[in-house]
Amino acid sequence: MKILAPKPVPTHIISGFLGAGKTTLLQHLLAQKPEHEVWAILMNEFGQIGVDQQLIAQQQGYAVKELLGGCLCCSSQLPMQIALSRLLSESKPDRLFIEPTGLGHPAQLLEQLTEPHWQSSLNMRALVIVVDGSRLHDREWVQQNLYTDQLKAAQIVVLSHVDCMNDADWQAYSALKQEYQTYVQYWIEAENGQVGLPQLDIVQQPVQRKIQPLLKLQKIQSNDEKRAEIKQLPYHYVETTQGYTVGGWKLPKRWQFNFYNLLDLLCAQQDWVRIKGIFNTDQGWKSFNFNPQQFNYKSADESIDNRIEIITQSHQDWFAFETQLLACCRNIDQ
Repeated sequence: MKILAPKPVPTHIISGFLGAGKTTLLQHLLAQKPEHEVWAILMNEFGQIGVDQQLIAQQQGYAVKELLGGCLCCSSQLPMQIALSRLLSESKPDRLFIEPTGLGHPAQLLEQLTEPHWQSSLNMRALVIVVDGSRLHDREWVQQNLYTDQLKAAQIVVLSHVDCMNDADWQAYSALKQEYQTYVQYWIEAENGQVGLPQLDIVQQPVQRKIQPLLKLQKIQSNDEKRAEIKQLPYHYVETTQGYTVGGWKLPKRWQFNFYNLLDLLCAQQDWVRIKGIFNTDQGWKSFNFNPQQFNYKSADESIDNRIEIITQSHQDWFAFETQLLACCRNIDQ
C-alpha cells in the first residue's frame, strides 16, 4: 500500500505595525474554519509574557503555539524552526496562520519560509499587512523605516479601523495606494477586521532579490572570483516583483554628496515609476520623493545610511547611474 506524502499546508503570515488590528483580523478568520479541519496558529510576542494567545479561543480544531521573546522574523531561525516543526508534526493542520510581532520584518520571515527546507511542508499564501487607517494622517508614524519596510513586503494590505478614519486619513490612504502600487496587489478596507478567507487565500508571488557589491566593484572582479556574502555597506541590490524592477543602493552615512549635483542627476533620469532616497549632503540631510507628476525634496533627519531606490518597468543602465551617483560623492573611502 502506497502512503501518500502530506500536502504542503496553506500558510498565511498576518503582520502589521503595533496596534494595527492583527489579532482582531485573525479572530475573524478563525471563525471561518470548516468543522472538519484543524487550523494552527503560531504567534510571536516581543516580550516574555504572552497575551495574544489568551485572546484566541482554545477550542477543538485549533492548535495555538506562542514564541516569546525577540522577533521570529530577524532573530535566530532555530527557535522558530523548532516551534514551527513541532506545531506541524503535533497538530497536522489543514491551514496555518503565523502572526509575527508588530516590531518584526515580515519580508525576512517570508524569505525563511520559502527556503527549500520548507517547500514540502508549507504552501505560502500572499503576505498580509494590517494597516491602522485611523493613524494614516500621522506622517511621522507612517514614515518610520519599519512601517515602510512592512508595506514593501505586502502583497495584500488590510485597512483596519476604517470607521475611525477622518478626511485626512482617507486622503493619506489614497496617496499610500499610489505610492505602493508597485508592491501591493490588493487593498481591502475591513470594518472590525471582517475579511473573508477567500480574499486572502492567494498564492504568494515570488520575489527575486539579489544583493551584490557595488557595480563598480563588480566590474573589477574577475568572473571566476566568488563574491563574498554582502553583510555591510556599501551594496547594490536589484529586486523584481509583479512586473516591476527596483534598483537600490545603500551607502555609508559618512559619505557626503554634493546636493546640487545629486539633484541634477535624479532629475535627469528617464523611464522610471518612482524614485525615493535620503542622502547626507553638503546642504544637510535631504530626502527625495519623486513620482512622474512631482519632484519633491526636503530637509530630513539624520539617517542610518545613504539610500536610494528607483522603480522601473523598463530596462535601466544601472552601472551608468551608479557611476554618476558616486561622482556626486565628495569623500568616498573605498
